[in-house]
Amino acid sequence: MVEALLPTALTVIITALVDSINPCAIGVLILLISVMLATKQSKTRMFLLSSLYIGTVGLIYFIAGLGLVQFLHAIPLVVTMILSITAALVLVVGGLIEIKDCFWYGKGISLHVPARAVKTIHKMSRKISVFGIIFLGFFVAAVELPCTGGPYLAITLLLAQHFDMTAVLLLALYNLVFILPLIVITGIILLGGKIYSIKKWKIKYRGYMRLAIGLVLIFLAWLLIFIANGRINLG
Repeated sequence: MVEALLPTALTVIITALVDSINPCAIGVLILLISVMLATKQSKTRMFLLSSLYIGTVGLIYFIAGLGLVQFLHAIPLVVTMILSITAALVLVVGGLIEIKDCFWYGKGISLHVPARAVKTIHKMSRKISVFGIIFLGFFVAAVELPCTGGPYLAITLLLAQHFDMTAVLLLALYNLVFILPLIVITGIILLGGKIYSIKKWKIKYRGYMRLAIGLVLIFLAWLLIFIANGRINLG
């Protein structure tokens, strides 16, 4: 049996980059900034509240991922293998659905945040206060994880193979890359960029985002299966 060495850091970065093109987190940030612009908030306050939202989303994702890695590392190896194979099958299905949405968006089954949750998020985003923004970030992260967290689940399964400080740092790196587009969008708007242009870009390239996510999900499913049977090792 031939074994391959998987460059873990590169896999984490690429997966996080694809996962970072997250329609829900980006959409809520755009809505939040739109409300702040409409209510004529200062740029300093917009920066602070946007940073608080982004930081909350990233922190909740990191804490959830850390808990998942610890749990997966603690359970027996045979159970982890079964979970990896099961997760791989789920990822393949999710990947095919995402690829379908690239060409036929909204038709049939789609992976997205439930409409009821979207309405709740919209209502919450209009309550501009420190506590309200923190709760909004927490709610968005909690809703997104089960709906669009396929890549994150795969990465936590990979990192659980060797849970040490390196795995924790890689998980932190994943979450830093994950919130990077949110930071860039905030910077663009505060420097004078138009929200309409960002919304237009988001809609225009939505299909390509779905396609990229779908392909990465299928690739991660392949990795999980080969790691489970010992064909690939992390390095």
